[in-house]
Order: sequence, then structure tokens, then C-alpha cells
Amino acid sequence: MNELKKATRRSEVPKRLKIVLVKPSKYDDEGFVIRHFRGVLPSNTLACLYSLTEDVIEQEALGPDVQIDVEIIDEAVQKVPVKRIVRSNRPNASKTIVGLVGVQSNQFPRAADLARRFRRGGLPVLIGGFHVSGAKAIFPDGSPEIQELIDIGVTIVLGEVEGAWADILRDALHDRLRSIYDFLPQKPSLASQPVPKPLRSHMKRFVAPNLGTIDCSRGCPFNCSFCSIINVQGREMRARSVESIEQAIRENHRLYGINFYFFTDDNFARNPNWREIFQMLLRLRSGGIEIEFMIQVDTQSYKIPDFVNLAAGAGCSQVFIGMESINPKNLKATGKGQNHVQDYKDLISTWHNAKVATHAAYIIGFPFDTPASVQEDIERLKWELRVDKASFFMLTPIPGSRDHEQMVRRGEWIEPDLNSYDSFHETMRHPNFKPGEWYATYRKAWESFYSFDYMRAVLANANPETYWNLFRNFIWYRNSALIEQGHPMIHGFFRLKDRKERRPGFPVESRLRHFLRRFRDLKQLARDWLSLLFMMEELWLQTRRRSEAERKLMVELDRLRSELNRSLRAAELQLAHIRARVHFPDLRVPSRVALVFRDLNFSVAKRVTYTRSDLNQFWGKTRERWRRHQFLRIYPHKVVLHLVRDVQLLLLFAADLMRGGATSPTDLRVWR
Repeated sequence: MNELKKATRRSEVPKRLKIVLVKPSKYDDEGFVIRHFRGVLPSNTLACLYSLTEDVIEQEALGPDVQIDVEIIDEAVQKVPVKRIVRSNRPNASKTIVGLVGVQSNQFPRAADLARRFRRGGLPVLIGGFHVSGAKAIFPDGSPEIQELIDIGVTIVLGEVEGAWADILRDALHDRLRSIYDFLPQKPSLASQPVPKPLRSHMKRFVAPNLGTIDCSRGCPFNCSFCSIINVQGREMRARSVESIEQAIRENHRLYGINFYFFTDDNFARNPNWREIFQMLLRLRSGGIEIEFMIQVDTQSYKIPDFVNLAAGAGCSQVFIGMESINPKNLKATGKGQNHVQDYKDLISTWHNAKVATHAAYIIGFPFDTPASVQEDIERLKWELRVDKASFFMLTPIPGSRDHEQMVRRGEWIEPDLNSYDSFHETMRHPNFKPGEWYATYRKAWESFYSFDYMRAVLANANPETYWNLFRNFIWYRNSALIEQGHPMIHGFFRLKDRKERRPGFPVESRLRHFLRRFRDLKQLARDWLSLLFMMEELWLQTRRRSEAERKLMVELDRLRSELNRSLRAAELQLAHIRARVHFPDLRVPSRVALVFRDLNFSVAKRVTYTRSDLNQFWGKTRERWRRHQFLRIYPHKVVLHLVRDVQLLLLFAADLMRGGATSPTDLRVWR
């Protein structure tokens, strides 16, 4: 009889398992889910779990008769079809489980809402990521928001699942999921684990489908008080094998055309295999597979023998440096003892000499920060250190960090809404900032650093190898920080807002009301993007690579300017003496530029455009005359001619932007 029951239970086990891996987004301040038509940074966590699931399928780890389907959804660029996913669960035939993966603290409220909806639909739900793992690492007894999910049957996964993913899926298939899987104490070796794998259909949702991610190592040896990495992934560095990384890069290049990587290691310079990885990439380049990549490093990385030169030779085009602050008192107070401000100039210049762009991570809100000191620091960051790019963050007591633990134990006020823990909201009180002043200082930092003047200075001095990467990143950063008013790590391009996907507590708007909201949004977006377009076009005109004719012209201009200056200085004394006795009639003197064009007969250079200032002046006068109803002073033929020239400039700009300067320097010829 018992054998019959066991056989019956075995026969009831579904032969098909559907695994839906969801990377949740977060809510904006109006309660709408942040989602974009095109994203910028794909999720490495999704790629990791997708490759782990594919490995389970290849190994037939759940049995040869179990068919496994996997679907990945990144809510940053996709709508989560909750109803469709729930309908796919058919008892005794096809079992569906949902994994909410890589959930950070600011994404937890959205993840929890999705978990409740899936649980109401009868689906098993797992949730993992830095929030649940970090909170549990600091407070073993748990947190109320996590316990609430456990109470409704959600499974909490703590730590890394390499080596255990098949067991979790097996438990899900047989309806024996535990409330908590705790892998925090044991940190798995990555040497033999599958490398993160992209999905072609998913990559098409991002502006750069040739961009891949790989975490070549995990962990961080340092002890920063504001960081949760050391309490989740540990301080001991664990690395993937160089052979597995090489195999993945070769396969991704052959199948998907991926030739640019963000190696997501929190500190690539402390990866024990960094030298071997760079040498492997050098071999690939010599064999015709030219990979470019970006890495994250600490401020002492440039002192490691051969590190910078090997990185540059292997294809590194940008380094993200954990600079955090240029105030030594702040660094000491936050456990950032490895950072030495006196070394920063050498750090930046070393990477620049290797033709690698520098990107500084900068946190605002450390104990010794004030509105005035932050602004001074930003100016130093720009004009003294000459950092190419910067990402600004507001200091946030992230659950899992030592800062968060100490504030909770001291009973200090911290923001109860986890949705605000995104590094651009005030989540605690700061004695040196009035309410709202901290955020205003943060916003001002973005505006100051990504001003036209500083972007022009960076691009004018950029190496040809890094010019277009920097240019495109400037577009992305100005759009995210100054148009979307968020953070580039969260925002993509063209915001989407679903009327019904709104945070509980916010009303679902009527169709008309939502249409009017979106109309206003899109109208403002069009204005902002038009302004951004003209700004970036002007930036391109002033910093683009010059043709041979243009370079000759600029040399001649400099020569003529010097000669004229010498002549004017010599003539000033004579003119002063003569004016006392003789009155000269007014003479029309040609400009220096006119003299140059007369003397140099450069047919190409005569049609070169260096700025759109005259276009802007014309359109400004035209708008003003229209506003004053001076229609007779608006000449149609001039409007048409200037419009043609503007369109021509735009097309040339777009063409250069698309090809990324891959061909010879632009020989820009614009009809005047």
C-alpha cells in the first residue's frame, strides 16, 4: 500500500518546470514603476542565474524526463506579465515558479508587491539579492519586511546559489521549498561555475546589444562602513577560472557579436587572476577578437606593477574608481583608509597616459561634508584632478552595511521607506545640511560636473580611442541625472509609465487623466531632448576630430593671430602719437578670419562649421520676432536656408555618432 502511494505521488510530479527569473525595478516618487523603452546596463544577476539554469538543463539534474523552460524578465525594460505567468502554472502538468533575483533595498518594495500577486495566484516564489542577504547578515533574527513575506509563503534565499541551484529547483518541483535557504556562511568557489550567459532576445532591449557582463570575481578585501558587499560576498576574493572566461567570451563573440564587457567585479584590481585575464584578452586581440571592457578598481590599483599597462593593452577603455571623497577626514571616518588623497593626481594621470578614461565614484553626505565644501570638491575633481566622468551618490545607510547596523542600534532616525534607498534621496539626517539642502547639493554636483564647459574640456583632451565612449556616456548621464532626475545606474532611454502598474496607496488614474499626464510628460521630454540634442551637437562641433584641411587652417589662424598681435603692439605707440595731431576717418577693417579666408584658398575649409552659434542666433531672433508679431521681418527664404543647414548638420552629427568615429576623421562640409 505504501509503495502504491509513493508511486502515485511520483506520477503526480509535473514533467515540465517553467522558471521565470524577474529582476524587479523600483517605484518613482509618483508611484509608477521605473521602466524604459531601452535600457543601458543589463543585469549580471539575471545572466548568472540564466547560465546556472541552463547548466541544470544540460546536466539533466532534475531527471531526464523533466522538461525545463526558463524565461528572464528585467523590469527596467520589460513589463512583468503577472497574469500570463500565473496562467502558465497547470497542476500535474506544468509547474511554474518565480524567482525575484538581485533585489536591492530600493527594489524591495516593488519585489514584495510582485511576490504578493504571484502568491495570490498560487505560484511558488523565491526572493534573493543584496537586501535580504545583507539584512539577515547584520540582524540574524530577521527584519519585519522579510518576515512578512515568509508569512505568506515566500522563500527567502540568502547568499550565492552556485552549487545549490539544482537542489532548490528540485525542492520547488516536488513542493518542498523551505522558508529560508541560507548560504551566507559558505561562500562558493567560482572556479568551475558557469559564466554569466546573455540571451539574444533580451539583449535587444538595450541601446548597446553588443555589451555583455561577467563577474570575474566576487568579494572585496576592504572594510568600508557604507558598503554591504563584505557582509554578503565576504572579504576573501574568489575568482572564476581564466579558461571559463575565455570560452564564454569566444562563444559570446561568435554567437551574439558581443565585443564590449563590463566586468562587474567590485574590485577587479584585487582579482587574483587579473594578470592572466589581461594576457588572455591580449591573445584574443592578436587573434582578431578585439574586446573592449570597463572595470571597477580601487585608488591604489595604479601602483600594482604592470596593472595599468596590461589593462590598456588588453582593451580597457574606462575604469570606475572608488574615490568616494577627496576630503581625508571623510575617508578616515568611513573606513576608507586605502584611499590617499595626495595620490589622486598620479592615479588619474597614470590611467590617462595609458589612454584609459577615468570615472570616479563620489559620495556626498560624509560626516565632514557641507554644501560649500562639496562644491569646492567638485571643482577640484574637475579642474585639478581632471577626472573624465563622475557618478554621484548620496550617502545611504544600506541594510547590510556597518553604517546601517550602528544607526539602528543607536536608535537614530532613518527613512522607513526602502524605496528611497537608491542613493538620490535623503534617508537620514545630516547635521551639516538643512532639510532638502543635501539633495539640492547633490543635484548641483551633477549639473556642475556635466556642464557644457567641462564636457568640452574633457572631450577636447580625450584620446581618439575614448572620445566616442565618453561622448555617448555624456548623453546618457545628462539624460538620466538632469532630464529624468534620477541616477544613470537606474535610468535608460524613453520612460514608460503603465497606468495600472502603480504602487499600492496611489490611485489608478482614469484613462483621460493618465493620457493628459503622459502628454505633459512627453511634451516636456521633447523640449528637454531638443535642448540636449543641440547642446551635444555644439559639443561635437567644438571638439570633433579635424580634417587635414581644417588642421592647416587652424595652424594658419594661430600664426596670423600671433603676427597681428605683434603688429598691433608695435603700432599702438605710433597711433597714440598720430591721433593727437591727425583725425582719421572711420575705415571698414576686415576681420582676421576674413583675411585668412582671402589669403588661404582652402575650398574645403571655407565651408567648415565650428559652431552653431550663428544658427542659434538666427533662430533666437526669429522666435522673438514671431513672439512680437513682427511677421514682415521674418524672411521665408532665410528660414528655409537655415533650416536646410540645420538638418544637414543634424544628419552629419547623427552619422558621426552612429559610426563612432570608426572611420577617418570627419571632413565636415556644411553649405553656408
